[in-house]
Amino acid sequence: MTAPLPTGAPQAEFRTHEIELTLDQVGLRLDQALARAFPQYSRARLQGWIEAGAVKVDGRVPRPRDRIQGGEHVRIQALLAPETRVSAEDMPVDVIYKDRGIFIINKPAGLVVHPGAGNASHTLQNALLGLDPKLALVPRAGLVHRLDKDTSGLMVVARTPEAHAALVEAISERRVERAYLAICVGVMTGGGSVDEPIGRHRSLRTRMAVRGDGRAAVTHYRVLKRFRGHTLVRAELETGRTHQIRVHLDHIGFPLVGDPVYGTRRRNPKGAGPALIAALDSFKRQALHATRLALEHPLTGKALEFEVPVPADMASLLEALEADAKEAGAVKRR
Repeated sequence: MTAPLPTGAPQAEFRTHEIELTLDQVGLRLDQALARAFPQYSRARLQGWIEAGAVKVDGRVPRPRDRIQGGEHVRIQALLAPETRVSAEDMPVDVIYKDRGIFIINKPAGLVVHPGAGNASHTLQNALLGLDPKLALVPRAGLVHRLDKDTSGLMVVARTPEAHAALVEAISERRVERAYLAICVGVMTGGGSVDEPIGRHRSLRTRMAVRGDGRAAVTHYRVLKRFRGHTLVRAELETGRTHQIRVHLDHIGFPLVGDPVYGTRRRNPKGAGPALIAALDSFKRQALHATRLALEHPLTGKALEFEVPVPADMASLLEALEADAKEAGAVKRR
């Protein structure tokens, strides 16, 4: 469904918390101890609350650098103000699930996730703030992971600071399962895994590369369909490095169709007809779609699983590859 687009500026929310600091926090700075106790709030936000007098320790106004003795009673009474200055925009958002804690969205190809250099507006973050102005109270407007601009598919968005903190932890602990569909150049003989570290390319700073001093990265893949010169694969991530699937599949010799950065080789099957050649020529993005997302709900713990089919452009390309394979088979039989 395409969600309605409400208007209105986000309002600050009043938050109250009370805790007793424990002995395992002895010696920590107050702001450090509170950051551990309340992971839904950034340390900078907690420091600001302490300095504004919104935090009381045993009834007195403390300083952020005060050391914990253990057993102190802490009371927080503070306004939760907007986290972001990114503007809300009236843009359609394909929401496939929502409740008080999360949105599950199906991002289209061509949409940038975060504002940045060259993309100050018209991003997914702008659209989310238009969808729900209260997301301004959540870090990064609720975004806890990303997809490349030209990758389509499923993303989870946190609607509260508590849900955001829980999802960030779940992703870091690899408790969020993500699966992708990819169309590769070349015919694979079978599936497998790529366990190769990924880091910034040494000379081309907009690219990533397999390099020994990179961060650990593991991608599992299996063959779903072989065509005459291409393969449809399902890839699952253990880690979530930038461009991971694109880099790993290119590294083993099977770059994604249409990838403008890593898919430098173009090979048409021998004797490919004009329909397939046109389909490949017109596919101008990496053929990658986040098809499945499985997680525990960050507030209730309920197991959730979502799956969406490939968008129309990938579906059309797959139809052209299938038609080419059938036509080649018919020619061989004649």
